[in-house]
Amino acid sequence: MYNDEIVHIAAEAGKIMLENGGETYRVEQTISMICNAYNIKSTESFVTPTVVMISITNQMGETTTVIRRITSRTVNLEKISAINNLSRSLYSSPLLMKDLKDEVKKIESQQRYSEKVSVFAAGITTAFFSLLFGGNIRDFFIAFIAGILITLLSNFLNKLDVNGFFINVLGGALAALIALVFSSLFPGFNVDKIIIGSIMLLVPGLAITNGIRDTIAGDLLSGLSRSLEALMIAAAIAAGTGIVFKIWIYIFGGV
Repeated sequence: MYNDEIVHIAAEAGKIMLENGGETYRVEQTISMICNAYNIKSTESFVTPTVVMISITNQMGETTTVIRRITSRTVNLEKISAINNLSRSLYSSPLLMKDLKDEVKKIESQQRYSEKVSVFAAGITTAFFSLLFGGNIRDFFIAFIAGILITLLSNFLNKLDVNGFFINVLGGALAALIALVFSSLFPGFNVDKIIIGSIMLLVPGLAITNGIRDTIAGDLLSGLSRSLEALMIAAAIAAGTGIVFKIWIYIFGGV
């Protein structure tokens, strides 16, 4: 019973990390540290971007296996850091089972920044990216608006459980549409700088980084799947942007 509780808690901790952008090796390391802290020496874990599998064997030779399916993923480095710190603190001061469960639940229920703060931060991010890529102050303000609208659209579609591929297609399309409309109405805007700055919100930087790190660490399945995911996101953004450009050129004859 004691081992069952530990393996379920470890699986939940690994699930939280993976859902919030944790690397495969870090999730497996955290699972092992939690189990080892409670004297479970024989621990095997297999982690991919969509599943966490843990198998432990006790002193009697009995094996317990737990599987956690990952159905949604986001980026919340604060939760990853909190689980990381918790697993390391258990070595020096192990918690009672109830306290450990409470800590994991507390981390899982941590609230992110409010939607207003996130939307504003998205606008500021895209605005400064447009400047970084050579845009002017006018591009800055249009990219700011584009970032806010893309974030609002993404949040709305996420609430409707729309597939992530189509969210990125629509996000890329919206970025291109905003840039083209403003540049046609008010000369002096740089369409390319606005679009590049705006779609930086959608670019899968974490997925690319984790894919490379997982591949280097020897987690080939996770590395390949994350890299493929990043490629599909990039293709979706390009498709959305390209479709709007094609329609615009067909209707108005040029950009």
